[in-house]
Amino acid sequence: MVTRLDTREETTMQMHDHRRLGRELGLFDTDPLIGAGLPYWLPDGAAVRHALEEYIRGAERRAGYRHVYSPVLGKRELYEISGHWSHYSDDMFPPMDLGGEQVVLRPSLCPHHALIYRSRGRSYRDLPLRMAELGGMYRSELSGVLGGLTRVRAIQLNDAHIFCTLDQVEEEAAAALAMIVRAYRALGIRPARYRLSLPGPGGKYVAGAELWRRSTDLLVGALSASGLDYEAVEGEAAFYGPKIDVQIADGAGRESTLSTVQVDFHQPERFDLHYVGPDGARHRPVMVHRSIIGSVERAVAHLIEVHGGAFPAWLAPTQLTVLPVSEAEASRAAGLLRRCAELGLRAEVAGPEHGSLGARVRAARLVPYHLVIGAREAARDEVAPRLRDGRRLDALPAAEMLARVRALVEAHSTDLWDDAAAPDDQGVRP
Repeated sequence: MVTRLDTREETTMQMHDHRRLGRELGLFDTDPLIGAGLPYWLPDGAAVRHALEEYIRGAERRAGYRHVYSPVLGKRELYEISGHWSHYSDDMFPPMDLGGEQVVLRPSLCPHHALIYRSRGRSYRDLPLRMAELGGMYRSELSGVLGGLTRVRAIQLNDAHIFCTLDQVEEEAAAALAMIVRAYRALGIRPARYRLSLPGPGGKYVAGAELWRRSTDLLVGALSASGLDYEAVEGEAAFYGPKIDVQIADGAGRESTLSTVQVDFHQPERFDLHYVGPDGARHRPVMVHRSIIGSVERAVAHLIEVHGGAFPAWLAPTQLTVLPVSEAEASRAAGLLRRCAELGLRAEVAGPEHGSLGARVRAARLVPYHLVIGAREAARDEVAPRLRDGRRLDALPAAEMLARVRALVEAHSTDLWDDAAAPDDQGVRP
């Protein structure tokens, strides 16, 4: 049964459509000469993307991940070994003939990471080995399903693979789920549900009933240890193993997968991966696939729709707008702009040449912080802060204001202000 949205719900959904907002706010766009499903990022969109990528890399480093880079191309033989060619080739771009070899744009990063693992001898003391990459991959999506940032042909994936012993799998999967929960809190988004994706009928899955059962039991254990409710759904597993999918929903209630945790016994066997155990013998590691925010494109699309362009301060393309009341305060505003840049804060000046103060505040309605500088504030090196939500604060020393904003940004907080916090101004120079 199709539930019809009332007019107000339809209007809200249209207002927050990331395809419309993304273009109106100057975040991304497309061009037919580049091609369908290949959006480009404008400066403000690139700022959001960079902030998101920096957050993820930092979270991964703190969790013990080591970052790598790998090529977006691979020989067809690589994907024949991994199983992608026989199970996934319909979603891959055709091979390119180069020097007598067939080379393919990769549809995933896991075969490359398996080879990086295999490139060195490994001991049980090295495990778990957590390998992460924000890397490009490509899917040969049909033109009819392409749209905005949610279905694209060039994908920047937040991907990681944990090579570990069987005894370590459940703990590593639970730790990945905890990272996802923390990331969603920082991003200000909520999962629609956690889905345990299992195999269904048909031949798209690799064989090995016992390995599928063991993989499923490990994921169920991780979900239980994490205290997360979930639904088991058949037919949504990867071709090489079951997975936990974190589902998100758009304004119309349409679900898509943003984050995943997967257990894989298949590729370690296909690539003959091993480590030397405490007994001196060779053992097969287990591969845990894990993506905290999935593709950067889909994550940003969802963030645009959830926040309507009013991103948390740490993600906002412009975090502060400096508003000199008149030309007399222009030099003080320019100096404040330089101080913001030195602190790594993204700021802009909107001077009186852009209209009245009220008009400039309205134009910057999505910017988290508006710093008004009148004659009195300029004389005292103060600012009169206004928050995006309409709150007006008492005048503060400029150094204190910037220190407070920086503290909230560095904490990846979704709060605009913390009345209890009064950080010192260490590192904030007048």
